[in-house]
Amino acid sequence: MTGSPVALPPAIDAEAQLSIDGMTCAACVSKVEKSLLAVPGVRSASVNLATERAQVRFDETLPGRSALEEAVAGAGFRVRSERAGAILEAEEELDRDRADVELRRRLVVAAVLAVIVHLGSHSARLPFSLGPLGLPVVLFALSVPVLLWCGIPFHVGLARSLRRGTADMNTLISLGSGSAFLYSTVAVFMPDIFPSDLRGHGSYPPLYFDAATAIVALILLGRLLEARARRRTRHAIRRLQALRPSSARVELPSGEIVSVPVDRVAAGDRVHVREGERIPVDGKVEAGSSYVDEAMLTGESYPVEKTAGSSVFGGTINGDSTLTYRATEVGERSALAQIIHLVEQAQASKAPVQRVADQIASRFVPIVLAVAFVTGAIWLSVGPDPQLGYALVTFISVLIIACPCALGLATPTAVLVGTGRAAERGIFFRGGEALEAAAHIDTVVLDKTGTLTVGRPELTNFEVFGDHGLLDVLTLVGSVEQESTHPLARAIAKTAESNGLELLRPSDVQSEAGQGIVGNVDGRIVHAGNLEFVSRHLEKTAPDEGVDAVALAEAMNSAAQSGTSVVGVLIAGRPAAVLQVTDPLREESAEAVRSLQEAGTEVVLLSGDHPEVAASIGRELRILDARGGLKPGDKARIVKELQAAGKHVAMVGDGVNDAPALAQAEIGIAMGSGADVAVEAADVTLMRPDLRLIEAAIGISRRTLRTIRQNLFWAFAFNVIGIPIAAGVLYPALGKLLQPAVAAAAMSMSSFLVVTNSLRLRQGRR
Repeated sequence: MTGSPVALPPAIDAEAQLSIDGMTCAACVSKVEKSLLAVPGVRSASVNLATERAQVRFDETLPGRSALEEAVAGAGFRVRSERAGAILEAEEELDRDRADVELRRRLVVAAVLAVIVHLGSHSARLPFSLGPLGLPVVLFALSVPVLLWCGIPFHVGLARSLRRGTADMNTLISLGSGSAFLYSTVAVFMPDIFPSDLRGHGSYPPLYFDAATAIVALILLGRLLEARARRRTRHAIRRLQALRPSSARVELPSGEIVSVPVDRVAAGDRVHVREGERIPVDGKVEAGSSYVDEAMLTGESYPVEKTAGSSVFGGTINGDSTLTYRATEVGERSALAQIIHLVEQAQASKAPVQRVADQIASRFVPIVLAVAFVTGAIWLSVGPDPQLGYALVTFISVLIIACPCALGLATPTAVLVGTGRAAERGIFFRGGEALEAAAHIDTVVLDKTGTLTVGRPELTNFEVFGDHGLLDVLTLVGSVEQESTHPLARAIAKTAESNGLELLRPSDVQSEAGQGIVGNVDGRIVHAGNLEFVSRHLEKTAPDEGVDAVALAEAMNSAAQSGTSVVGVLIAGRPAAVLQVTDPLREESAEAVRSLQEAGTEVVLLSGDHPEVAASIGRELRILDARGGLKPGDKARIVKELQAAGKHVAMVGDGVNDAPALAQAEIGIAMGSGADVAVEAADVTLMRPDLRLIEAAIGISRRTLRTIRQNLFWAFAFNVIGIPIAAGVLYPALGKLLQPAVAAAAMSMSSFLVVTNSLRLRQGRR
């Protein structure tokens, strides 16, 4: 493998990344993007809610970063100050930790008080006495901290949305909880302004402190779960960055070797890497030979031999010998840095999922406010005595029946039940966005190594020549191969041991890097290696074995065409066997691919392994589009090309090299047994290595999305029907108003319907 494994993105005039505070929903993202795009010279702006970052591309006409910060401030948000990379990340992480702690405190207080207020509000129906907890003044006192401290983020969000001239879920939450609290507060301290028929047999009208506190507690819980999901998304980049060593052993002009921070390594420096260490920066080998594990870049199941002139890449793992190389690409131009850039770029360029509830809220809230104020004004001006009481009842009833409980529960309840159901099947969805996106998938892109295959080389075929016995040959070759650290050798030795063979201790062992190994086992000389290696030694030791030599060559060439790794064996100079070592397919791979195709889903195979290996796997699994020899950037590019052709793509992989493609796809699906960074970069993780779970994940996603749409319909329908009734349209005919208690009952009924409909997801197919 030569050259840089990842192509740099095309040059642009300038690019800036802004860290933004205060965004809570898709409406916030849209507002920031519009404000940035309105700045002269800005060519594109993509805001990522999960990472709280904006990626902006602009030309030289832009005055500078300050113009972008002013645009964000004009939208009602704040840009975090610019610092050096590590310092900025540390500050951002500290800010998020503080915010999470504060959110948990608010949730705990709100939940505890909401339960107490609920019990106190219904104390008359309980079989035991709660003492003073049922008193209206006590209920008010318990509700104050919930509304005025726990719910302050929603009220601040309402204020911001009013300044921006928009509406979102914060608007609904603040209005819903605030109106119920305001009505109840007035009812406690000024009960006489309400009509006597509203007060019933007691001294107070119905109170709704329990509804107000419950709204705040439930929505805070949702916010906490959302914050955790965002944090996991950000961890993908940090895990990638952690693959780079912190220091490097650099040779000084004097010949002394010293350890320096990796950031101080410059192009042209001579770097030394010992066996088992990670390579710090990219470069070209000048001395030494070794096998390097490049799975993080290529997905290759076998380490790659490195000799003088070979390219090495930062973050890969050196094998069993020391290497000395000259640094070529450092810093942001290294292969690992480019992979990190690809992941960040793909995540930032994803259009955030537009939450249906926010879209409804942006149109619904202004209508509700208008109806509530107009209703109150009409009753205040032409209503019967006491006009103020009737006006307040209708005004509050409209706001209570328009409470966002059902709208707020419509999506999270379905997501919680859907993700719980998926977890029972061994599928982990990162959040509601992943569930929604997976429902539209029509193309599944599969990695090979560790995804379709088990990721561990195994001896799969053994052909013996002449009068040699199979077990005898396996004992001899296993005895020699146990002295090698090459993965092929380990697979052969492991097979011999697993068959109960007692391996012997060889002598005079010599190996040729990338070629083969020779040793003396119990007085017999054993050669094992590739065709060139065994042919060369066969010619030297047994020139009269022409027929056997031809048969050996034909057998090895024939085996190589199937895409497997081939090892030829000589014993005492005579052809003894041909061994095939391969990374076997998972047992369920064929069934999983077939079921996806039968369901109408297109399947594509992308692999960093050799093209003939990918083609062989494709033929075996009947995958028409199978491509090999791909780098991480190639996989991400192909996914982007499929998307440009109108496909909705899911990428399935398990290695670091799959991370850019996982991030680029609408849905990234990682094998739980794979690299941590692949799991972090993905939207869906299969908790066990069973590819049949892919179709199950898509099915659960589609049922969940259908449930969300049903929930939103019913939640919205209750409001559409209930608001006119709460406004008093039936009063001329019936002479009665919809009391706030009935409005609250209707609100509760819509919430109950939404939750019940979501729970139906648990009854889906296993």
